[in-house]
Amino acid sequence: MTSEEKAYIAGFLDGDGCLMAQLVRRKDYIYGYQIRVSLVFYQKQNHQEILTWLKTKLRNGYIRQRNDGMAEYTIVGLKEVEKVLRLLYPYLRLKNVLAKRVLELIKMHPQKMTSQELIRLAELVDQTASFNYSKKRTNTCESIKDFLKSTNLFPVETDSPRKCGDETVSKFEAVTRQPLP
Repeated sequence: MTSEEKAYIAGFLDGDGCLMAQLVRRKDYIYGYQIRVSLVFYQKQNHQEILTWLKTKLRNGYIRQRNDGMAEYTIVGLKEVEKVLRLLYPYLRLKNVLAKRVLELIKMHPQKMTSQELIRLAELVDQTASFNYSKKRTNTCESIKDFLKSTNLFPVETDSPRKCGDETVSKFEAVTRQPLP
């Protein structure tokens, strides 16, 4: 892919795209939740050929037609999103800080999750949520803690209990000021 194409796609993401990290309830997961990252590009259905071109260039994801006249091209998954973000990162302007944070979240995601790691990552997801405009967001670090407590999966605390985000924010901020992971 040419530098011009990468710059164009990054501009499209900055303007008509969305980068999200989400906490998704999953009954088939041991700790009840999944950390999901996704990239979405939006366009009116009568101009969706640009989404097909994006899919051809990025080689991942799917296009769907919404009922409101919009189409969206979505890429979901840690590896898939990481690959695209690394490709576009140098060209992003509006979403560059969010992209850096999502890349760090992906880097910190373990192969095998523990309840403590889920809480730590949920705190980071909460931080990335401040970059997006969600009206329906209900799954937060606190709701995950509540779920883990109700199922006796909450990790034993050895020091004073803290609210989600108390400590992780400063660590996360320090990490995101570093060069791209």
